[in-house]
Amino acid sequence: MTLRIALAQVNCRVGDVAGNADRLLATAADAQAAGADLLITPELALSGYPPEDLLLRDDFLATCDAQLQRLAGAAPLPLLVGHPQRVEHRLYNSASLLRDGRVESTYHKHCLPNYAVFDEMRYFTPGAQPLLFTCAGASCAVAICEDVWCGPGVAQAARAQGAQMLLVLNASPYHLGKQRLREDTVGRLAQQVGLPIVYMNLVGGQDELVFDGGSFVVDADGLLCQRAPSCVEAMPLVDFHRDEGMTLRPVAAVQAPLADEAAEVYTVLCLGVRDYVEKNAFPGVVLGLSGGVDSALTLAIAVDALGAERVDALIMPSRYTADMSVVDAREEARRLGVRSHVLAIEALFSTYLETLAPLFAGRPADVTEENLQARIRAALLMAFSNKNGPLLLTTGNKSELAVGYATLYGDMAGGFAVIKDCPKTLVYRLARYRNSLSPVIPERVLTRPPSAELAPGQRDQDSLPPYEELDAIIAAYVEADRGAAEIIARGFAPATVQRVLRMIDRAEYKRRQAPPGVRISARAFGKDRRYPITNGYTP
Repeated sequence: MTLRIALAQVNCRVGDVAGNADRLLATAADAQAAGADLLITPELALSGYPPEDLLLRDDFLATCDAQLQRLAGAAPLPLLVGHPQRVEHRLYNSASLLRDGRVESTYHKHCLPNYAVFDEMRYFTPGAQPLLFTCAGASCAVAICEDVWCGPGVAQAARAQGAQMLLVLNASPYHLGKQRLREDTVGRLAQQVGLPIVYMNLVGGQDELVFDGGSFVVDADGLLCQRAPSCVEAMPLVDFHRDEGMTLRPVAAVQAPLADEAAEVYTVLCLGVRDYVEKNAFPGVVLGLSGGVDSALTLAIAVDALGAERVDALIMPSRYTADMSVVDAREEARRLGVRSHVLAIEALFSTYLETLAPLFAGRPADVTEENLQARIRAALLMAFSNKNGPLLLTTGNKSELAVGYATLYGDMAGGFAVIKDCPKTLVYRLARYRNSLSPVIPERVLTRPPSAELAPGQRDQDSLPPYEELDAIIAAYVEADRGAAEIIARGFAPATVQRVLRMIDRAEYKRRQAPPGVRISARAFGKDRRYPITNGYTP
């Protein structure tokens, strides 16, 4: 063995600079005990990623500087750490080599992403200089995340200066297919520049984003040599040997398997819920359990993320709730071992109708009465949350959120929207996946037609196209930015496409008031898609 590098695939908390430093020091001690010559952290590991407007605070930057110096003085082995750094009046996304008790050298990220969920140009100045250093006789070059996505320039410059490997610090958030995309992109780059690449990724949830880890190593031919597990902390060790031509080559090691799509998404959702609850110090969660598939899936995720003892479910039937829905909701709670509480809303609903009768006189019942029921339930859930402290989870899916098939201040009310980026068709796949582990969702919930049960005989498909059709239109318009003509050309009825697109655009004011939730697609509602509420454009 010529060189051993430890990868600190750690779960950092944004803003907890001292706590992050402590975590890195503990990992450094483990790395030293494992015989590592160098420990690499994720991008901005010291501050957490993304720190957003914390970066505009002088006191926050001063804290980062102080903790960087503490790390330098206490690290038991060379440490390559990601952190923000202000130089004169410019702020950089940086990586510093800490060695022999001091900050030996620093690299500033060259390529700053400013798309999708990234807005680094708001804060940082791009760097221009490469960084090479020698460790155990090997010449190592440094890059940070987007530096390997924006073309071969950074890697080629490092190779031209004599680098024998490229060490890349990342905070790369999850979306469907992202791990394969990372490995393909980095593999092609390694092959192009003829350097092995160590890709070190962050793990953990941060508001809407989930960083899924999966750190990996490719050799100079672009072949995968090692992959760390996804969605868990780990400290994989990467060994390099010199071949007969004195070329450094990574030694093939464990490649954690890639899960299938449903298992992958389910794990990411659990991590997102767990970290949002834990990092914000909520004692647990509460949700409304209707007997439908959305709330059943949300309940299962909450239990798997936090444990049944930290989950409460409120079952709130109305005059329109089928008996089977109450039976199924109770059974879901029983199978998952959570506390359930039945609070019938008929008396409250009747009181609302009686109070409003003079104002509604002469007008037929419509969506107003439906929304009243959802808002009554929201008031009960929020009261439980206020009194007992748990975070209220909402249970709406992406299909409903897209077209506004949800009640503002009703079923949209809450603190975290677990499945807000999961279209209905995916919700069913996730529920089937969870039942393949153990049957926690009654089969009837998965086979009966979905209904909000806010009016007599109501079915979702009375108001919406079939979900297979709706989800495909939403994906084309929201995630791929396709216009009406392009979507219609795929075989969808023009009237259906125009109606769905109008519903999506008109619902923007609702979505702007929705809670955050886990991003699993390449284009989620929220900071990922920023559309005007007042909008006169017709696609």
